[in-house]
Amino acid sequence: MKITGVKAIPVSYPLVKPIWDAQHYIAARTAVLVRVETDAGLVGVGESACFGGPWETTATLVEKEIAPYYLGQDPFCVERLWDASYRGTIQHGRRGAVIAALSGVDIAVWDIVGKATGLALYKVLGGYAESIPAYASGGFYSDGKGPIELAQEVAGCLQQGFTAAKIKVGSLAWEEDLERVRAVRRAIGPHVPLMVDANSNWDVPTAQRAAHDLEEFNITWIEEPVCPDDVEGCARIAAGTRIPIAGFEQESTRFAFRNLICAKAVGIVQPDVTWAGGITECRRIAALAAAWNLPCVPHVFSTGVSLAANLHFIASIPNGRWLEYDCNPNPLREELIGGRLRIGPTGQVALPGGPGLGIELDEAILARYRLA
Repeated sequence: MKITGVKAIPVSYPLVKPIWDAQHYIAARTAVLVRVETDAGLVGVGESACFGGPWETTATLVEKEIAPYYLGQDPFCVERLWDASYRGTIQHGRRGAVIAALSGVDIAVWDIVGKATGLALYKVLGGYAESIPAYASGGFYSDGKGPIELAQEVAGCLQQGFTAAKIKVGSLAWEEDLERVRAVRRAIGPHVPLMVDANSNWDVPTAQRAAHDLEEFNITWIEEPVCPDDVEGCARIAAGTRIPIAGFEQESTRFAFRNLICAKAVGIVQPDVTWAGGITECRRIAALAAAWNLPCVPHVFSTGVSLAANLHFIASIPNGRWLEYDCNPNPLREELIGGRLRIGPTGQVALPGGPGLGIELDEAILARYRLA
């Protein structure tokens, strides 16, 4: 079997009501899906993260820079193809958009491997778990959402079956954000796991102050308090608090995560398979984290393809803990894959049993939101 085609498919859903975090104003949910075709008729799907930049850049990198390393090759040679792509693009890539483009192709190739063997991908990769607990990822800023409305939103997520939740911080003055945390904790009680995410927008002194103030609220982790480039600063924050520091969705490859782990800058590792190097590289990152006895809780914030790929990855590793489940409205998440990945009554998401990722794209939904 040989790979015969690699195609990028950009999609976008315009939000009825924009949201924002500490760094980004989000008026639309845009993503670059990837299709990899073979001469055996098997087709794999993946996704390449395009956060913070034009989708055209990511789509071009998929088709023009990464695809040549895969065309004509055996999809079962996943590790070799990944390394060839990484080394071949090293002068132009190493991190960022090139690795995101590689990620989507890698995911799609793994989907083909699962389909060719007739096995669900998580079983191909080792099958550590049959279901994964999910936490509600929301709590964004938006017009008209104060502490009371935020608390109601999070409480509503718990009523849907989630047993943990995460909210955004970092966009407001710390005193105002602290009031948001206080309102949510009051609404959900003292014991429900609650995480906060600053999206790398604090400086070190602000993060240290926040970490000190948050200790009374039984916070499960502080996510991305500062820019991932400030490894030493993040390590100082981590050393000064009992709350684990989690990160970094913006980082890619095991080399960057090695630096964070060795510096003790993070206590929870958060790669995203659509961003950090695909399933191939994220399994290497997870193994590195496991050697330090650290949990791996991937970042997930995009389409149903991203959700499925990260779910299979988590279910294949021994240190997977939670699935991040975006609670903001987005038909590219549930509707695009026919609603196959839903939160269960006990807060778990079951692994799909079909071959590969176990999902199929709804062509009508795809056509409705396709950009090119």
